[in-house]
Amino acid sequence: MFAGTLTRNVETAAAEYTGMIHSTRFDIAIQLEARAKMSARSPDYDVTAINKSGRKVRIGTAWNETGNTSGNPYISMQIDVGLGPFRVNAVQTKEARATQSGAFEIIALVSNGLMKSGSISGELTAMDADNAFAGYIANMMFDLEFILIENSYKTEETHPDYRIEVSSPRGTPIRVGSAWMAKSSRTGNDYLTLLINTPYGDLRVNAVQNEEQRGGQTFSIIPFIDSGEQPQDAGAGLSLVA
Repeated sequence: MFAGTLTRNVETAAAEYTGMIHSTRFDIAIQLEARAKMSARSPDYDVTAINKSGRKVRIGTAWNETGNTSGNPYISMQIDVGLGPFRVNAVQTKEARATQSGAFEIIALVSNGLMKSGSISGELTAMDADNAFAGYIANMMFDLEFILIENSYKTEETHPDYRIEVSSPRGTPIRVGSAWMAKSSRTGNDYLTLLINTPYGDLRVNAVQNEEQRGGQTFSIIPFIDSGEQPQDAGAGLSLVA
């Protein structure tokens, strides 16, 4: 079960809404930040929070909605804090609507469907030398900083283009995954697909460039979506070559 509150901020605030979500396992402060809509059903907001490392991470998305029977506005949120996805709605009481208050109550939503991937935040930046990348990937349960180093053992097209490495507490490099360069058959844009072994299991993500990033050195990490464009053996294993 989930509960919480959400409050509309003044128009000059960086986040349009701030609030709290509570369960028997966590109490998390959240923000709803407006995002550019690509289509009518694209999310209106990114839901963000601060993880244990002090980094702001995206933990979900939210939509402005209107009740089919009541006609009252509400906010639908799809959230994953690393314990499994859940759906909640932020609604207003009759008193809050009457006084035009910015206060909402968060209630759990019973859903018949399941999300296929959780919410992840991360970024990759191309380094100036050695055809390498530096980046991080994070959610509310883990925060990994890593580098992508060119795979000098690649001999076949399906072999990874990069190995993913992190450092131990003593600075020893540890391989935690593989990455492949790819090109979208739909847009022709280059991206990377990554397989990373996190403390909570293997994770598939893509590193893509949005319109503002295109042509630059920075990529945004997003949850993996199986579009059929992935390298044939991407994710086949974490061995040095394949």
